[in-house]
Amino acid sequence: MESLWEPYNQTRTGLGIKPADRVLLVRISSSTLQFYRAGNLVKSWGISTSKRPPSNVKDSLGTPRGLHEIAERIGAGQPPGMVFKSRVPTGRHYGELPDAAVNDNLITSRILWLRGLEAGVNRGGNVDTYERYVYIHGTNHESRLGEPLSSGCVLMGNLDIVELYEDVRTGDHVFIAD
Repeated sequence: MESLWEPYNQTRTGLGIKPADRVLLVRISSSTLQFYRAGNLVKSWGISTSKRPPSNVKDSLGTPRGLHEIAERIGAGQPPGMVFKSRVPTGRHYGELPDAAVNDNLITSRILWLRGLEAGVNRGGNVDTYERYVYIHGTNHESRLGEPLSSGCVLMGNLDIVELYEDVRTGDHVFIAD
């Protein structure tokens, strides 16, 4: 499988954006997220993306493609499995919730809120990733990672997102492709 490194660099260069030291490359088709530091692969994880086809359009519930940055990091110090509502920890682990709530795809452990960097593609108007509240976050359905599962977000295992969260900063690049 072809690396996303070259498409990432082409997009970044075309936009006149300086290289980032830390880069996340998300491949929807293989359900993988790769973390690079200084151009070297640090780690790769299995993930899930949207149940619907990839899309950058508001209300599509598709995972948005293109070059993004981490706009906000939310959840430092919370235990793995903590459930967030409106980006605020609820004080409860997903295992403590009634079965009906556990069937929902919950936002757990950590949140990396994405902002699109490509005007008209994933930034501004009806294609704004940040305004769509697209995150990389933990899930209460870890056993289903690898299958289409989200409403547009990138889902990771709870310990995986905690680990990744510690290694990334706001402004780090996230490139999402098919």
